[in-house]
Amino acid sequence: MFLRVFTTASALAIITATSAAACEIGARVSIVGNEFPAIQTVGANAQACTGGEVTTNLTADHQKINLPGMQGNPAEYTSAIIANSSIVALMNDDVIRPLDDLVAEFGQDLKPNQLVSIGGQVMAIAFMANAQHLVYRSDILEAAGVEPPKTYEEMLAAAEAIRSQGLLENPVGGAYMAGWNLAQEFNNMFLGFGGQHFKPGTAEPSVNSEAGVKALEMMKALSAYMNPDFLTHDSNATNAEYRAGNVALMNMWGSRAATLVTVDGVPEDVKNGFAIAGPMTVGGGDTPASTLWWDGWTVAKNIPDEEAEATFKAMLNGIDPSILQDPEVPTQAVWLIDGYEPTPAAIGVFEAANAGTIPYPMLPYMGLMHTALGNELADFMQGDETAEQALADVEAAYTAAAKEKGFLQ
Repeated sequence: MFLRVFTTASALAIITATSAAACEIGARVSIVGNEFPAIQTVGANAQACTGGEVTTNLTADHQKINLPGMQGNPAEYTSAIIANSSIVALMNDDVIRPLDDLVAEFGQDLKPNQLVSIGGQVMAIAFMANAQHLVYRSDILEAAGVEPPKTYEEMLAAAEAIRSQGLLENPVGGAYMAGWNLAQEFNNMFLGFGGQHFKPGTAEPSVNSEAGVKALEMMKALSAYMNPDFLTHDSNATNAEYRAGNVALMNMWGSRAATLVTVDGVPEDVKNGFAIAGPMTVGGGDTPASTLWWDGWTVAKNIPDEEAEATFKAMLNGIDPSILQDPEVPTQAVWLIDGYEPTPAAIGVFEAANAGTIPYPMLPYMGLMHTALGNELADFMQGDETAEQALADVEAAYTAAAKEKGFLQ
């Protein structure tokens, strides 16, 4: 589905945004989601609806609280803003509802590329595309006499040149925080090396492989050029390092990169040197060491129909084309809504799509694998285990969880 979304997004016609229709809701709406600017925009515009209370809980911990917050009856949250990874956990626990009836009644203006269909039913409405790609300081690289890297091997060489010339001590940034972020960086590198998370056609794990070992070895090599506290750095902390002028090279989300230097207090040299490129490859391969994503919203199952209708209307207002009239909003994301004209900040995501980046696996058991990776890889990164032992631990943890959930016998 994602490839269809992105192909359509990249060919969007420029349509003049229209004013949002009056958004009247008659019931409560409660939204949980991530905290980056594009989602903050969606949440704020959903809250512009009248006739019912609309609340938002936008936090980096959204994936820890969205499922528990939708399991009750009634659910605490009436909508979760998710991506193609996090929707799987909500579907596995049957806490979100099919949207076909609501789309038919209220979503006539939605485009086919926004309808996330799984198992023949619309389960989410996509509003943006995303990918991780290279963000760098052109001035620092020029001073070091190196070109922007196109491979991770070139990134290591550039980092050494920058450090050895005394330009920056820890020139590489990465969202390597133990847990979800570390697992995602492994996923990127693993796919770049040609790895497959599971044996074809099965839920059996296959990360303890040559590709898995090579991925971890490259991550360890990169970490030698990072802040020593890299295992505590999520996207927020990594961006803060870049904004402070401490980082010259990093793999960052397009949704974050777009507004990286627009906040107050960023030094002028950091602003002037800010540059974006597509994702890098690794190990001589031609598949980018990254993943393609979409972000969208869902509606909870365990809520009254009137709350579901109110939620759908409010979230539609959150992604109304009129939001693009704010000059800051178009730079916040690669939007999948009418009126979006790609900005220079979107180049990394578009290059990721054009280079054949693999979509994040939307498999029912991928969430279990992601969790196992996040829990088990830190020991290797700290030097306490070999790559093979860490990956064996991953497979053991995943297998136990998959058996508990019935994916493996």
